[in-house]
Amino acid sequence: MTSPTRVPTAGTLDVQSFINAQPISAYQWRIVLLCFLIVFIDGIDTSAMGFIAPALTQDWGIDRSTLGPVMSAALIGMVIGALGSGPLADRYGRKVVLVTSVFLFGAFSLASSFCTNIEQLVALRLLTGIGLGAVMPNATTLLSEYTPERKKSLLVTSMFCGFNLGMACGGFISAAMIPAFGWRSLLVLGGVLPLVLGLILIVWLPESARYLLVRNRGMEKVRRALAPIGRDAVAQAKDFSVPELKTVETRSALAVVFSGAFRAGTLLLWLTYFMGLVIIYLLSSWLPTLLRDGGASLEQSAVIGSLFQFGGVLSSVFVGWAMDRYNPHKVIGAFYLLAGIATYLVGQSFGNTMLLATLILLAGMCMNGAQSAMPSLAARFYPTQGRATGVSWMLGIGRFGAITGAWFGATLLGFGWTFTQVLTALLVPALIAAVAIVIKGLVSHADAERAPSYGGRELPAAQ
Repeated sequence: MTSPTRVPTAGTLDVQSFINAQPISAYQWRIVLLCFLIVFIDGIDTSAMGFIAPALTQDWGIDRSTLGPVMSAALIGMVIGALGSGPLADRYGRKVVLVTSVFLFGAFSLASSFCTNIEQLVALRLLTGIGLGAVMPNATTLLSEYTPERKKSLLVTSMFCGFNLGMACGGFISAAMIPAFGWRSLLVLGGVLPLVLGLILIVWLPESARYLLVRNRGMEKVRRALAPIGRDAVAQAKDFSVPELKTVETRSALAVVFSGAFRAGTLLLWLTYFMGLVIIYLLSSWLPTLLRDGGASLEQSAVIGSLFQFGGVLSSVFVGWAMDRYNPHKVIGAFYLLAGIATYLVGQSFGNTMLLATLILLAGMCMNGAQSAMPSLAARFYPTQGRATGVSWMLGIGRFGAITGAWFGATLLGFGWTFTQVLTALLVPALIAAVAIVIKGLVSHADAERAPSYGGRELPAAQ
C-alpha cells in the first residue's frame, strides 16, 4: 500500500540542509553526550564476561572451556536485539526503542550478579544481550540524524568510541573491583549505571526530527525537535521536508535495505562487519585468559587486555575526521589491513611484556578504529525510512561474527593452539574485511544524505 507523495512547497525547510547550515548547537552536543554515555555503558557491560572469566573459573571451580556458552550468550542476544530493534525503531521511533533497550540490559545485568550456576548466567546474559544489541544501532541512527554533513562521520565515530572506552574501562575497573569485591561487583555496576541513565534519557533525549517527519507524526513535533538548533528559521518555516519524502512509499523498511539500489552494499557491509567482529571478540573474550596462561597476574592480564579496546578510543576520532575528508571506504579498508598486520605482530611478541602491550595498543587502534567507523558509514548509506533497519541489521548480522570469534577462540584453545598460532589466524578475516569494504566503495558508494535516488532508481520508503 502506498501513500501520497509529499511535494515540497514554497516556505518548506529542508531538514538536512537546515542542520548543515547551522553551527552545532548545545542541544546537538547534548545528544552527542547522551549517545556517548549509552554506548560507553554498553561497552562496559559487553566486555564484562571477558574480564570476569578468570575469576569465575577459579570461584566456581570450572574449566575455561565450559565458558563458551556464557561468552556466546550475550552475543546471541545482541543478534536478536539488533535485528528486531531496527524495524521497530523505523516504525515506532528511535527514542522509545533506545530507552527501553537501556532499561532492559540494565535490569538483566543486575540480575546476572545473583547467579549461582552456569545455566542461570547463560540465560540472563542472553536477555542482557537483547538490550545491548538494540542500543548501538539506534544511538547511531538518532545521532546521525541530528548531525551536519561536514561533521557527521567525525561525531558518529566519536560517539562510537565510547563503546571502545567502555570496554577498555571495563578492564581497568575489573582490575580494581574484582580482587576487592569479587566478580559479581562488575555485573552490579553494569546494571545500576544504565538504569540511572535510562531515567535521564526519558527527560533529555529528543526523538529524531527526520523520523517524525517521514512518519507523519505532526509538524509541531518536528518544529519542537528542530527549534533548539535554529529558532528563527524553524519558526518561519511553513512546512518541512527531507529528500526521502519525494520517493514512493511502501510498508516495510526492509524493502529499502534489500532494494536493488542497496542490496550489494548491504551484503558487503555485513561481510565487513562480520569479519571485524570475529577479530575483536576473539581477542576481547580470550586475550586476558591467554595472557594469564602466559604467566601474567590477574591484574596485569586485565590491564594489558584492555589496551586493545583503549586503542580504539585513540583512533576513532581520527578515522571519523579522515572519512569526512577522503574516500571513507579506502580509509576503513586501510585500517583493517593494518589491524591484521598488527595482530600478527602481537602473536610474535609474546614474552616481551612492554613490546606486547605496545603492539596490542596498536592493533586496537587499527581494528577498533575501522570497526567504529562502520555504523557511521552505514548510517550515511541508507535513507531515513530504512536507516535504523540498515544499521541494526549490519550490526545484528555482524554479531554472528562476534559469536564465531568467541567460539573460535574456545575451539582453538581446546585444540591446544598457542598464543602465536591463534593471532596469526586472524590475518585471514582482517584481509577479507579490507577487501570487502573497498569493493563496496566501488560498486555501491551512494550517500543517502546527498542523493534522493540511486542509479536512476527511486528509493522505497517506509510507511
